Amino acid sequence: MTVAEELHFARAAQRLHIVPAAVSQQIRRLERELGVDLFDRSPRTVRLTEAGQLFLPEARAVLAAAGRARAKIAALVSTRSTVLRLGTSYGLGEHLDRVLDKLTKLAPRVGVELVSGPTQSRLDQVRARTLDATFVRGVTESAELRLIPLWQDRITVALPASHPLAEAAEVELADLAGMSVRLVDRARNAPLHDLVVGACRAAGFDPVFGPPFTTLQDTLAMVGASKDTWTVLYESQAGRVPTPRVAFRATATPISMTTLLAVSETNPPWCLDALLRACDHDS
Repeated sequence: MTVAEELHFARAAQRLHIVPAAVSQQIRRLERELGVDLFDRSPRTVRLTEAGQLFLPEARAVLAAAGRARAKIAALVSTRSTVLRLGTSYGLGEHLDRVLDKLTKLAPRVGVELVSGPTQSRLDQVRARTLDATFVRGVTESAELRLIPLWQDRITVALPASHPLAEAAEVELADLAGMSVRLVDRARNAPLHDLVVGACRAAGFDPVFGPPFTTLQDTLAMVGASKDTWTVLYESQAGRVPTPRVAFRATATPISMTTLLAVSETNPPWCLDALLRACDHDS
């Protein structure tokens, strides 16, 4: 194109910021590919051949199309959301802080919008692409989604600080058999409910259910005010809610649940690599 406009190899080379020999080599290579001469060359003049005249408007059209394509891609990149729409799961606690802190360092231009809601709703939003990803627990499969294991969340027992069991660093589940448990309704969180009930039965007893777990604030207040009630929290969450009337104790036999990241199988978020690195607590 530049040689056709200038009809002079040296001037074309100056515009392209390369040496004339390189321009000549590129033209010769193109002519060999096409099987025709595009220029008549003489010591004094350079002019287009008939083939060159036919080729020039087509070449201009190709370059214009390429320019439009580049502009569209550039517009896409510049307008593509730099906000990661991330669904959160109950009780992420310190995990979420670490993920967001590392993600800021790994991808400083990415903002994060956190979205809460029921697990199934968040999974549906990932499928509908109104969420880029979501943290989930207790999900083994979900159509059209990839579930990526991230870390294990250990379960912690919350019991009255005045209770004798609070004097030990760990609690045997069997020792809780005579106390009522404030557990989330199974309809609200079947995986956690079933995990705790299953652990109690494995310890040799069926749990005695008290009022259900409602809000974190209210449930812990009622546990602290009681003499024989307990509940469970994720360990990463328990460290964020210190209250003098409630003691948080690990179970002697660890109980844990896997936290996973759900993303679209066919259209994962463009910053998935950075997000997974941010979720890697070992790095």
